[in-house]
Amino acid sequence: MDFQGVGNMNNAEISEKLVKMLELRYEPVAVKIIRKGEKIPDGFKEPETNIRHCQSIMRARKGESFVIPASKHACVVGASSLGLVPIPPKVKEGEFHANIGMFDCSDAAANMINQRSEFEEGSTIATVVGPLKDFDIEPDVVILVDVPETLYWLVPAATFFEGGRQAFSTAAFQATCVDSTIIPIVSGNVNMSLGCFGCRRSTDIRNDEMIAGIPYENLEKMIEALEKIHEGPMQKARQK
Repeated sequence: MDFQGVGNMNNAEISEKLVKMLELRYEPVAVKIIRKGEKIPDGFKEPETNIRHCQSIMRARKGESFVIPASKHACVVGASSLGLVPIPPKVKEGEFHANIGMFDCSDAAANMINQRSEFEEGSTIATVVGPLKDFDIEPDVVILVDVPETLYWLVPAATFFEGGRQAFSTAAFQATCVDSTIIPIVSGNVNMSLGCFGCRRSTDIRNDEMIAGIPYENLEKMIEALEKIHEGPMQKARQK
């Protein structure tokens, strides 16, 4: 039996609402982390060649779907944070990122790695990525790629019922794997990223675009909030 979605909405309906209300450039992307001992779902193909997590996200926003086992993840930095492979010593010790020229020294780069959110090594076996509208399983997180004005509206949607402030965690690297996938899953909160060196170099993300990750379990309330905001404050701000 197909997964039924959240509330009274299936994934296609959730996706349609997000696209329409936010006026998204691309499809919302669903990500499912397959844990050790879980069955890899049917209906998804492995990519023909190895692929980075960020590349899978950017291709999924344009309609492609994948199941990506550990052996098909091309980026060991992302794959190790996702729990799929061991972290290479040169990454853990900072040498890898320092050599790119983004840090003053290896210790600074290692400090970034030491502070990242990550899944336990060996706790996962694959990622499943595709357009939310086509997902007939329950994703862990939904990722949006768009311009800042569009993704801004996730902030009032996230605070509509309880108020407060939003705090986002990001770094110079790992915008999609850590910032937009892992952090929303482990924190239960929306997280946003301005992008990173890796995704900006290895994908077709545009210079004016950024990324947001939304825990799937939060979507029902956020859509309810967006429906209330859409016809009033959103239109006033957009029609200036």
